[in-house]
Amino acid sequence: AMEDVCAKFVSQKISKTRWRPLPAAALQPPDLFATGSWDNEDNSISIWSVGDLGNAGLNSEYQVEPQLLCDIRHNGDVMDMQFLDQERIVVASSTGTVTVFRHHQNNQTLSANQRWEKAHYHVDQDTCCGGAACTGVICNNPEIVTVGEDGRINLFRADHKDAVRTIDNADSSTLHAVTFLRTTEILTVNSIGQLKIWDLRQQRNEPSQIFSLTGDRVPLHCVDRHPNQQHIVATGGQDGMLSIWDIRQGTMPVSLLNAHEAEVWEVHFHPSNPDHLFTCSEDGSLWHWDTSTDISEKPSFLHQGGRSTTYFSHTTTNQSVASAWLSNDPTKDRMEITNLIPNQTLSVNSLDVLGPCLVYGTDAEAIYVNKQLFA
Repeated sequence: AMEDVCAKFVSQKISKTRWRPLPAAALQPPDLFATGSWDNEDNSISIWSVGDLGNAGLNSEYQVEPQLLCDIRHNGDVMDMQFLDQERIVVASSTGTVTVFRHHQNNQTLSANQRWEKAHYHVDQDTCCGGAACTGVICNNPEIVTVGEDGRINLFRADHKDAVRTIDNADSSTLHAVTFLRTTEILTVNSIGQLKIWDLRQQRNEPSQIFSLTGDRVPLHCVDRHPNQQHIVATGGQDGMLSIWDIRQGTMPVSLLNAHEAEVWEVHFHPSNPDHLFTCSEDGSLWHWDTSTDISEKPSFLHQGGRSTTYFSHTTTNQSVASAWLSNDPTKDRMEITNLIPNQTLSVNSLDVLGPCLVYGTDAEAIYVNKQLFA
């Protein structure tokens, strides 16, 4: 299966990779993605086109590597990055600044379209070096929500100069990531193992609900919401665990799945095929979690291209739930897990999935594209 993957060495550590969203009615696979770098003297945002197979045909050995279309310097490490629409990308910096870059497709350039200086800061916004890392950003055009090391939550609107809303002491610990649950509700994860739900219609600066990992208060680094079932949320932790939460019930995860051997940096449900979930880790692995069918009906991947596949049982208390992620039905009692990177090296910092395509970036200064995820 590895021959489906195309690598590009880019001489900078890649912290984020994101597919450009497709227009609503589009049937074609994604064709452009953005990357952000970190831990380099000069960091940058880059736009790449997926190498087109063109006349080579799908069965040919010939893979075209991604082509750099344009890039622009970025001040600080890229901590997070989300497309706002087809042309604009919102980028979170370790300096605390949030920038909207515009990709001009007519002449393949990038420009800074809008900037909120020190959206996140320690002590006070005016000191020269008081910036606090902006750790997470999520967009629901025109709205942009950011979270940071300073425990602050900002709600911005594209083309508005000032924040629409700021919750200053939303959290006493570092907020690591944020996602929308619905248009007026967001969910944050923090460095002491808590999920918090915030209702942006409420003027109160307190969360409407708090969930937490029991025991050791392990930092949660990433979160994603199931695209169709808004009550199902997945998080990844510093201890390598994948947790599945049902925010309708209890305050603890419904499943804790032993996953990676080090920090989970990102977790993503497949946006159109959410029985498939992907996680990547500091340990150099990228796992595909598949709950889509009964294992016995599946072709075995055990002997293909050196992929290692393991089966985990997962049981939960609630049997009436339809989703395989919460299911207790014996036929769905196992899940197939495939490590998509057999020869692990350095940290896999970011991944994104759209249609049949996966893109991921690593500390080994490379980006990888797999265009046949479900082949």
